[in-house]
Amino acid sequence: MTTSVMQKGSPLTLVLMVASAAVGGTLQYGYNLAIMNAPTTFIQTFINETFLQRWDIQLEDFQVTLVWTIIVSIFSLGGFAGALIAGPMTIRFGRKKCLLLNNVFLMSGALLALTSRAAGSFEMIVLSRVLIGINAGISMNVQPMYFGESAPKHLRGAISLSSAVFTAFGVVLGQVVGLREILGGESCWQYLLASNAIPGFIQLLTLPWFPESPRYLLIDRGDKEACINALRRLRGCEVQSSELDEILQEQAETKGLRPRRPWELFADRAVRWQLISVIIISSAMQLCGNDSIYFYASYIFKEAGISDDQIQYVTIGTGTCEFTACIMCNLLVERKGRRFMLMGGFLLMTIWAIVFTIALSFEQSVSWMPYLSMACIFTYILSFGMGPAGVTGILPTEIFNQTARPAAYMIAGSMMWLNLFIVGMIFPFLVSGLSEYCLVPFGVVCLASALYIGLFLPETKGKSLSVITSEFHKMNFKGQNVKSLAIQTQYKLGEVCLSTAL
Repeated sequence: MTTSVMQKGSPLTLVLMVASAAVGGTLQYGYNLAIMNAPTTFIQTFINETFLQRWDIQLEDFQVTLVWTIIVSIFSLGGFAGALIAGPMTIRFGRKKCLLLNNVFLMSGALLALTSRAAGSFEMIVLSRVLIGINAGISMNVQPMYFGESAPKHLRGAISLSSAVFTAFGVVLGQVVGLREILGGESCWQYLLASNAIPGFIQLLTLPWFPESPRYLLIDRGDKEACINALRRLRGCEVQSSELDEILQEQAETKGLRPRRPWELFADRAVRWQLISVIIISSAMQLCGNDSIYFYASYIFKEAGISDDQIQYVTIGTGTCEFTACIMCNLLVERKGRRFMLMGGFLLMTIWAIVFTIALSFEQSVSWMPYLSMACIFTYILSFGMGPAGVTGILPTEIFNQTARPAAYMIAGSMMWLNLFIVGMIFPFLVSGLSEYCLVPFGVVCLASALYIGLFLPETKGKSLSVITSEFHKMNFKGQNVKSLAIQTQYKLGEVCLSTAL
């Protein structure tokens, strides 16, 4: 083995740890979004039959649609609740144990979904979706944190991006399992909704064999020996002194400080621009209109001449497209940097939103416009996967220290889930009110996000936390004497701490 390979170590343990955590983590988010498409008609029929059997009431179409909308949208509110409890859980139990405990929500939700049909209760499906949402909300916050704290600096972006890769893979897997020939038929929809338990079982069997986050072990628990052992296992070689020194430096800077609470970050000027960046980019990830493109997919495919029987297979191509884009982003992020990938993704989405709007406007008068619309669907999804889908989850790990990181992920996750819920609720009204111009608001969000990233977000690729913090420090205390600020004593909540701890 060469010297350079020895320095980097064997990635096998790290790769297996990533796969184990992600199979029961962010893969579940994509999978549980995708599996709800196939059984839509069957569950709506089940809702109507339940009302007939219980109360002898025949529901109107809009009433059935309302109950179905609640079943779908309640997933977002569950995710919001999961994002709020993820921070305290990671502090109390650690990153790995938090992911393992998270399967309690998953298994409970899967059991409710499995037995809902036999029990004749659509309410059990609603409760199941709440619990599955909580599971997704926790994993979407904890998993990127676990990966970012466990990966070496030169692989931090790529390892963290694997969360997005597994989310996209979950979408494809859900689309495949939801085919009528597998579990998408009328007699199998309850098994489809409960099939998310299988990845959870895989995680429960494999993740306990891998180490906890080294940074959590040293900074939160103060166990240096366990930290070194974890690093040795994850790197496949002896621990590099530079990497251990960086963690020790962060430990010294946060020594004596308790984990921060979300409202304390809002009051702290030292993290103002970090917090603004996380809020804007996390919100933009859901407000950019990618989910709306999926809404139009079936309609556009039908206009392009694809038969109803074949649309379910072509739709798998949209999920595969995002999956491919996330893999490409994973390969490019350490070469091009986070800022370039984010800004480029949002700019491309702005362009495709404009082209898509033009194509929708002229599809009745120009024969080949439906084909242009179909191309826009794939290019829009590709642009989303290349930038926002992958890079957004890395930012809180890279720009916040250990005491603020759980609270930062709580805020980022809350914004993501709230905006997902808002888009899900208002998009039907945007379609009816704006018709072919319904993507214009999403294009404006993409353009504004790209401008913000270009003007205010510093590059974080390959930089230590202290270097990134110093760049934000200039923005947070613009116009003040930065040198004097760096050495002054800060008084917070009855605690006295020097910012120059080393």
